[in-house]
Amino acid sequence: MSEHDQPGSFGKRWMSDEARQHLRQAREEMRASLRMLVPPEYIQHRRAARREALLAMRSLLDHALKRLDESGKA
Repeated sequence: MSEHDQPGSFGKRWMSDEARQHLRQAREEMRASLRMLVPPEYIQHRRAARREALLAMRSLLDHALKRLDESGKA
């Protein structure tokens, strides 16, 4: 593996285009098969739950930033 192919070489490809395309196709096929196995309501609830989890993390970050700002003023 050359220095250009190493993981972490930002802006440089370490995976072949063929492998990248294969992974994309595999991901799409897996998503399609999961959609066939679970009811559409599950997908909707999962999305809503993910959104709520992200909002919860946002509130934690907002609180931490607020405390940081307040501690700098004292």
